[in-house]
Amino acid sequence: MSSPASGSSTALFTDHYELTMLASALRDGTGERNCVFEVFARRLPAGRRYGVVAGTQRVLDAIADFRFTDAELAQLRRTGVVDSTTLDWLANYRFTGDIDGYPEGELYFPGSPILTVRGTFAESVLLETVVLSILNHDSAVASAAARMSAAANGRPIIEMGGRRTHEHAAVAAARAAYLAGFATTSNLEAGRRYGIPTRGTVAHAFMLLHDTEEAAFRAQIEKMGTDTTLLVDTYDITKGIETAVRVAGPELGAIRIDSGDVGVLARQAREQLDALGAKDTRIVVSGDLDEHAIAALRAEPVDAYGVGTSVVTGSGAPTAGMVYKLVEVDGRPVAKRSEHKASRGGRKAALRRHKPTGTALEEVVYPTANPPELGEHDKELHIPLLRGGQPVDDLPTLEDARDRLRRALVSLPWEGLKLSSGDPAIPTTFL
Repeated sequence: MSSPASGSSTALFTDHYELTMLASALRDGTGERNCVFEVFARRLPAGRRYGVVAGTQRVLDAIADFRFTDAELAQLRRTGVVDSTTLDWLANYRFTGDIDGYPEGELYFPGSPILTVRGTFAESVLLETVVLSILNHDSAVASAAARMSAAANGRPIIEMGGRRTHEHAAVAAARAAYLAGFATTSNLEAGRRYGIPTRGTVAHAFMLLHDTEEAAFRAQIEKMGTDTTLLVDTYDITKGIETAVRVAGPELGAIRIDSGDVGVLARQAREQLDALGAKDTRIVVSGDLDEHAIAALRAEPVDAYGVGTSVVTGSGAPTAGMVYKLVEVDGRPVAKRSEHKASRGGRKAALRRHKPTGTALEEVVYPTANPPELGEHDKELHIPLLRGGQPVDDLPTLEDARDRLRRALVSLPWEGLKLSSGDPAIPTTFL
């Protein structure tokens, strides 16, 4: 099958155990049973009050490209992973089922049925790894990024974590962070692939390359113009700011501070810039920032933030903890009863109840065979995504997802946006 991340063909999006189940089910005839699989998270990461759905469109793209090539089939034949009957079945694999789910940018809570996959057991079971690998990564990044965006309180954040994760994950992380409210990314491939605005300045290596700080500033200004951002903390920040304004003039676009106590340094920098007449020069800070550091800087004269490691690693929660579970076979609910890993049987959907003011009250998860009456301020959460293996028309765009998340966060009770540990922002009720 073709990898949407790399553009190359790889069978690594299928786990060995999925092929074991497939081969066994094809042999005894159960592979053709109509099944429903559900993606959900049993709990949120410790201390989190909400999660953000991200990666859905990437899942749909991956399913559309999910094919076994001759080279991959030859590898499976050579290693004896499956028998010839299963190989013949894989050679013609296409997912032909239906998928519904929460749109990207929607909030989720423990037990939310984020994705529902309907098809035969054989064609649906093969999707578990690709679905979870994308949703778990992208939702973890988006959930962390949303907390950072809320802490920034309207100030822009630049995603700059490409050097802190796998090269393909970096592109996906930039997309998820943008979905969750980041303004720009330094990742040019994310800009090319997803149309995300890109921004960037120089690193300390550029400053060290030149014989003097002034020479480095002059080179950058001559090429990029005065609206660029100058890195002023390579040597002495006070002297750096003085030199930057002298070289660029008071119309200098921005300075960047990447080390030290950035709150104190930003305050001192603002005073110095103002005294030098550069009152419109913005201050960008970076350097191991997360949502807590950003919140602590809210009262400081910071105009923008650069965030890398913490966002691409989910700020301490690198996976959303989602699972892909079989919940229905030929119309019959099935459920796992293992202690601490129980599931709820049957195909489900969800709605969110709100006060007349728009504040969310609860998430209601219900069996699709017996839906509750929809109240005036209730919102259905599932939308159709695939029908007969094909994407439905007019799927939400990345910009739609950004707008949806903004609205969803405004709907949370005020305590739901706290960064301190606490219960989910709204409770989940199972009917």
